[in-house]
Amino acid sequence: MITCMSKEMELHAKRLGELGNLTRLSIFRVLVKAGRKGVAVGDVQKILDIPGSTLSHHISRMVNAGLVEQRRESRTLYCLPLMDAVKETADFLLSECCSGNIVPK
Repeated sequence: MITCMSKEMELHAKRLGELGNLTRLSIFRVLVKAGRKGVAVGDVQKILDIPGSTLSHHISRMVNAGLVEQRRESRTLYCLPLMDAVKETADFLLSECCSGNIVPK
């Protein structure tokens, strides 16, 4: 049992929690496939065939978790995946891989 949650653990738990939702994971995969150029919100909506309000809710949660950023160009809003954040979380999970250091019960 974890008795002390560090800020770092809280951040990674939040990121993993957001990606643990099927809709948000689907959105994030669309963004990752597009790369650093991002995807217009309207295009994400068409690709995944979800209502705009639902998409907005899920994107907002990922923005708040630091997984996605948004950029406006004229009248178009683009979403971009923050791959450094995903890499940080993956590195956090793997940081003590195979170290043999386990906490006794």
